[in-house]
Amino acid sequence: MLLDSASLYFRAFFGVPSSVTAPDGAPVNAVRGFLDMVATLVSVHPPTRLVACWDDDWRPDFRVRAIPSYKAHRLVPGSDNAEESPPELTPQVPVIAAVLAALGVPRVGHAGFEADDVIGTLAERAAAAGTAVDVVTGDRDLFQLVDDDRSVRVLYTGKGVRNLDLVDQARLRARYDVATGRAYAEMAVLRGDPSDGLPGVPGIGEKTAAGLVTRFGGLTGLMEAVAAGSTAVAPGLRAKLAAAADYLDVAPAVVDVALDVPVPELDDALPTRPADVDALSELADRFGLRSSINRVLTAFQAAGAAASAGPAV
Repeated sequence: MLLDSASLYFRAFFGVPSSVTAPDGAPVNAVRGFLDMVATLVSVHPPTRLVACWDDDWRPDFRVRAIPSYKAHRLVPGSDNAEESPPELTPQVPVIAAVLAALGVPRVGHAGFEADDVIGTLAERAAAAGTAVDVVTGDRDLFQLVDDDRSVRVLYTGKGVRNLDLVDQARLRARYDVATGRAYAEMAVLRGDPSDGLPGVPGIGEKTAAGLVTRFGGLTGLMEAVAAGSTAVAPGLRAKLAAAADYLDVAPAVVDVALDVPVPELDDALPTRPADVDALSELADRFGLRSSINRVLTAFQAAGAAASAGPAV
C-alpha cells in the first residue's frame, strides 16, 4: 500500500474540525485525521507492506521548464517555490512525520521529484516483482498507474476513505471511456487540468479526448494523423490539435509519472510493533493522539496476524 501522504493530510485537515487540538491548544486535526485514515485503510484493505510517499519537491524543475504554468497558481505570492498552505496545517506536517517514524512506517521522498513519482517508481518495482499494489490518493493523475495485468489499482479517496472508489481498468472504462491507465494519461494531456495549471488543448474536453485516444491508439498515432492531414480527424479538431502541437510535445513529460526515481531499497514490511515505543508515547501525550495511535497499532497488528495466518483452507 502506497500512501499519497500530502493528499491524505490535506483531506484530513479540511475534513476534521479545527476544534481538535493538542493539550496545549495547538491544532492537530490533520494529524488525527491522517492517522484515523491510515487505521481505516489498513483495516479494510490490509497490506503486507506500507510506505508513506512524500513530496520532497511539490513543483519539480523539470516539469516547470516544460510548462511554466505548472502549479504556478499555488505559489505563495512573491516566492520562487513555496506552496500556499493553511497556516494551521504547516506545523502539523512534521508531527505526522514524527509519528510515522515512531510507528516504523517508512516515509519516502526524493529531491527533485513529487510523491507521485515516488509512488510510480515503487509501484513499478513491486509490480515487476509480482506484488499487488494499492495506491491511496485523492489525485486522479495517479489513475495512469492502473494495470489489471500487474494488479495495480488505485483506492481513490475523493469521497473519503470510508467510501473509497476502487479504480481498476473496468472503472476507467465505465467512468472515463478509456481502457488502460496509459490511455487515461494521454486523455489527461489532451483534456488538461486547471488544478495543476495544465491548459490542455483548447476546445477539447474529456469525452472528445478519450475518443481520440481510443480511435488513434494514443497521442503518437493521433498527431501522425494530424500531420498527414488525415480525413479521419475532423477539420476543426485537426486545426485545434495542430495549433497545440508545441504543448503536446512537452505535456506528456509533465503528466507522466516517473517510474525510475533513484529511491533506495527499503524495509517496507507493515510494522506490527512500534519502532520507538518511548517516542510514540511522548507524541501521544504531547499532542493528545493516544486514541488515534492505538487505532493504528490495532489495525497494524490485525493485518500482521492475518498475513501470518495465511489464506483460509
